This record gives sequence, structure tokens and C-alpha cells, in this order.
Amino acid sequence: MVWAVVSFVAVFLLLVSGLLLMFYREAMLQRISYVVNPRAEKPNLMGTIQQTGASLTELVGQFDRVLPKSKEEISVIEQRLIRAGYREHSAVQVFYGMKVITPILICLLFLATGLMSASPFFGWAVGLGGGFILPDFWLGRMIARRQKSIRRGLPDALDFMVICIEAGLSLDAAVGRTAEELAIPHPALSDELSIVVLETRAGRARSDAWRQFGERTAVDSVRVLATILIQSEQLGTSISKTLRVHADSLRVKRRQQIEEQAAKTTVKLVFPLVLCIFPSLFVVLLAPSVIVMMEGFSNNFK
Repeated sequence: MVWAVVSFVAVFLLLVSGLLLMFYREAMLQRISYVVNPRAEKPNLMGTIQQTGASLTELVGQFDRVLPKSKEEISVIEQRLIRAGYREHSAVQVFYGMKVITPILICLLFLATGLMSASPFFGWAVGLGGGFILPDFWLGRMIARRQKSIRRGLPDALDFMVICIEAGLSLDAAVGRTAEELAIPHPALSDELSIVVLETRAGRARSDAWRQFGERTAVDSVRVLATILIQSEQLGTSISKTLRVHADSLRVKRRQQIEEQAAKTTVKLVFPLVLCIFPSLFVVLLAPSVIVMMEGFSNNFK
């Protein structure tokens, strides 16, 4: 067992060292050239990190050729990756590459720790099946986190848009200004609003851009916002009043969701009380009497 763990760690360190030597070779050459010729341009650390990340992405992406996939499946994965915030062309290749690498790493970990020897069939099934499904769970978690961030920052964005519109800006200019101001507190929402601005500047219809915003994020409040803006533009109503009412409704909905979650805590506390607290209380309260009864029975039946 100890030798298996030591061998696994040694192989892992050798692989990491080889990869570092492979990907940092150009960086080392730049450092050597800078030492030889100090007048040359000093190597940029961020550029080196970006080159290393791109090399690792290309390496992982090479494994996507192992899995058979259809165009429909690729389109679904692309849509999910976009909802998670990954719009690069290599994101699909990296995702499928991780679906190949993750099972191999988990099986190697099971072999190194000796868990595979206890039940080989169960170990291989868990390693291969769990490693294949694990990237999908991770992607779903990233999508849920991004949607939660967008849903949380939407009322603040609407308030800022109302301020900009009442100050005299147009809707497109207000959206662009809001995207700039929300880049730090709400980066996900700022990214999506920037895409809406770029689409409208490229000549896409405003209604189509907002409708695509709702479909791209798959957030109900964003879809409702897109519908409200389209109807407001068609009917000629005040956009600032519409946005203010929608922001107030979103805050009321958020408050109701918090109250609903608080009301569910009493029911959720039943399970830890029954499974964790009550057994310990029974042991503390009944153990002395059980010991006394056992001693009394043992003395009587001697």
C-alpha cells in the first residue's frame, strides 16, 4: 500500500516536471536571452502564463477525438458552455478531452491507493462511469452559479439603467453604460449586457438582441425583461417606468424566495434532529439506567 502511493506520487511528479519543461522551454529561452542581452525586451510573465494555458488547452483538446459525437450533441454542449460563460472555440474540445482524461486519472488514483483491489469491478465502474459524468456535473454547477449571479445583479442593473435613461441617454447607451459600471460587482451580467450592446451596434434588431439575451442565459427574469422591453418598444410606453416596476417586482420575488427558504428550515431540521441529536440524547439519558439495570439483573441471577 505504501509503495503504491509512493510510486503514484513519483510518477505524478515526473509527469508534471516533464510538462513544465515542455511548456516553459520558450520562457527559459527568453530568460537566457535576456541575461545574455540585457537590452532585449524583458520577458512578460502574463504572456508566458497565457502561452502555457493555451498549450495545456491544446494538449487536453487532443483527447476529444477519442469520443464519438454528433452535431446535435456538440450544439447542445456549445449552448451549455456559453451559458456557463465559456465562448472560446476550444471550449468544446477541452470539455470532451476532460471526459476522457478524468476517468483515467480516477482509475489511476484507485490503483495507487489500493481501492481497486478490494472490488475491481466496482472500482472500474465507479472510476470510468463517474469520471465520464463528472465534467457534466461540473458544467451544470457552473451554469447554475452564473445564472444565480445574473439573477442577483439584475435589479441593480435595471436601477442603473433607469437612472441613465432619466438622465437623457438612449436605451442602448444606458445598457452600455450599465455594462461598464457592473464589470466589477456583477461581471457575468456585465458580460451579457456587453454582448447585447455589440449585437445592436452590429445591426441586429434590438428585440432580437434582447430575446437572444434571454435564450442565451436561460434565466426566467431575463426572458421576462426581454418580453417587457419588446412590448414597451412596440406599444410606445415609458421604458424607465417599465424597468422600475420590473426591478421592484424582482426584489419582491427575491424577498418571497428568502421567506420561503426560511419557512422550509423547520422541516429540514427534522432529519438532523432525528438522526444525529436524538440518538445522542438517548445515549446520555438512558445509558446510566441501562447500566444500573444490567448490574441489578446480573446480581439477582448469580
